[in-house]
Amino acid sequence: MTRPLVGIVMGSDSDLPVMRESARVLEELGIASEMVISSAHRAPDQTAEYARRAAERGLVAIIAGAGGAAHLPGVIAAYTSLPVIGVPIQSGAINGVDALYAIVQMPSGVPVAAVAINGAKNAGILAAQIIGAARPDVRARIDAYKEKLAGQVSEKNALLAELGIDGYLARTGARG
Repeated sequence: MTRPLVGIVMGSDSDLPVMRESARVLEELGIASEMVISSAHRAPDQTAEYARRAAERGLVAIIAGAGGAAHLPGVIAAYTSLPVIGVPIQSGAINGVDALYAIVQMPSGVPVAAVAINGAKNAGILAAQIIGAARPDVRARIDAYKEKLAGQVSEKNALLAELGIDGYLARTGARG
């Protein structure tokens, strides 16, 4: 692959099962990414240095996943002018709502975009769209990806029409 355009950062390896979805969708869209573990609390200097050097290393956007107090996306945003997309990780007593609130309630001047709890796939798509704003080749791949999604919906609708509700649920295992 070419040099990474998107950095994917998580505070703990326990976030990896969620955050790998960002890497997967970026790979599907032909966008190189890098993934690192860097804690805002346990390794603040390392985290700040990563964010400070991100643009000079060629990154265009950073996706940061965090649970609990979810400081990682905001700390990264404080040290870079690149767009930062926060992924609240489902954890703790309130299942990621605390992380969501921490990410969306950034102070004025330090924006962090936020996706749904465990929404790392959407974070990857959003990062691709940011890149695609200036790159027609990436935009074309995103358009093709969205056309594929629309085709999947049409296929599911046709199967539902053919099998009916109970038959569809029995065949697909979709939640009823």
